[in-house]
Amino acid sequence: MKPSLAERAFSEWLGTAFLLAAVVGSGIMAQKLSGGNGALALLCNTIPTGAILVVLILTFGPLSGAHFNPAVSLAFALRGELTWRIAAVYIAAQVFGAIIGVGASHLMFELPLWQLSITVRAGPGQWLAEAIATFGLLLTIFGCVARTPAAVPYAVGLYITSAYWFTASTSFANPAVTIARSLSDTFAGISPAGVAAFILSQLAGMVAAVMVGRWLWHGG
Repeated sequence: MKPSLAERAFSEWLGTAFLLAAVVGSGIMAQKLSGGNGALALLCNTIPTGAILVVLILTFGPLSGAHFNPAVSLAFALRGELTWRIAAVYIAAQVFGAIIGVGASHLMFELPLWQLSITVRAGPGQWLAEAIATFGLLLTIFGCVARTPAAVPYAVGLYITSAYWFTASTSFANPAVTIARSLSDTFAGISPAGVAAFILSQLAGMVAAVMVGRWLWHGG
């Protein structure tokens, strides 16, 4: 039986909440245990993020497609593989879920529930990094969907694990993640002032990936 829209939206909400709990929670834990070593803290933040993506996509992929990312949902809408109505429901669920995931992380580590980050992430290099990170993520998805669908969970997890390190921005590559991380003044945070530029860069990377993907794999 095909999952209902409510079930699909709930899967996107819950999956995105767990994704942000992993991103922010592992960042808090990494900062506590790394003794001020930034490289070690980033590594400790990277591994759980890549790992949880594999788990979440395997778990929720059969239900909702496991987007957990407005850029992914918009891309599939642009490709005609998702209606705009469903894409809008997915995006709302993703953003809400991301915020809930951040709040859960704060509660687990006994931090103030609602915060605003003061970590500045801005400038042409950061914006280019977000465009490239999102472009690569979407191409990874399109290529695997077109030829080896069963590899999507592993490819996405490995791509994000890698992109944490080869992009100047540590590869947010996700508007919902960007919004939610602005509400956490922890290792993974981003100042609210930087959110709009990050999202615009992510959307630019997404549009470029849709065009290139359509050319390379003839629309999937």
